[in-house]
Amino acid sequence: MGAWLERLGVGFPIVQAGMGGGLARHRLAAEVSQAGGLGTIGMLSPGALAAELTRARALTARPLAVNLIVPLARRAHWREAAAADVVFTHWGRPRRRTAGTWVHQCGSVSEARRAHAAGADAVIAQGREAGGHTRASLGAEDLLERIRAALPAGFPVLMAGGVANAGDVSRALSAGAEAAVLGTRFLLTPESRAHPGYRQRLREGQRTLLTELFGTGWPAAPHRVLPNAATDRWLGVDPRGPLAVRALNRLSAPLGRLSLPDTTAHQRPGLPLLTPSPPTDERAASLLDSGPLYAGESVARLSDVRPAAELVGALTP
Repeated sequence: MGAWLERLGVGFPIVQAGMGGGLARHRLAAEVSQAGGLGTIGMLSPGALAAELTRARALTARPLAVNLIVPLARRAHWREAAAADVVFTHWGRPRRRTAGTWVHQCGSVSEARRAHAAGADAVIAQGREAGGHTRASLGAEDLLERIRAALPAGFPVLMAGGVANAGDVSRALSAGAEAAVLGTRFLLTPESRAHPGYRQRLREGQRTLLTELFGTGWPAAPHRVLPNAATDRWLGVDPRGPLAVRALNRLSAPLGRLSLPDTTAHQRPGLPLLTPSPPTDERAASLLDSGPLYAGESVARLSDVRPAAELVGALTP
């Protein structure tokens, strides 16, 4: 583990990805941080984000992070995120919007250079195999190598994508990563807010798809998911999704910044308006087949549900 994490007060080179849409909330983040990793609360509405961070602070005195999706974040998001020890950002133009520690997740060398020039304290090299939203064309280890070569020696670069066990973490560290960032592995914990049916499909999952199908309010943003009824219905020749559905997604882009009622209970596999909202334990089970089942390629090597704190220890080489 590098000196950057030590200065933050993080004991182990394990970072839990800030999975949005309600998947990563206070309990998961607090358990990871208390165990010595860096736990992250995923993006929510500004008020919910503040409440989740307050609840997490009540469970641990260790560092905590929040994750913001740049094109969807409003001024209030940045205000509430400033209370975290680390602000992770994803997508959009890298720009410093917080006085504290800021880390930008990158899918290319050029994006990493822009983040460094904008004053980021570290970057994440997110590979093509990662779950959720990703725009990388390279695998994680290849991208890590190229970003490290392009940035000043010693600048902290974390790695996300394809990490499922301690061996994967060890390889990332040996390749020069400051830490490994894991999402899919931490979805398979009792502390994640994934719907029980979602966890079961993750345990059974063997393959993933990279698509733009679930893009209402957030178009042209490729994301890796497990197959379900919606992908079976809409993904034919073009894995991104039908041109008409992607056109509807582009028209819906202004909705991404608005605080709208949750309509996912009415979402159906056969309807062409498919949101990025994942099936959490408080949403309708119908979302398992009409919503995105975010998962990285590492899902094929995962089959068990384990407590988050136990995972931090098991993942650390």
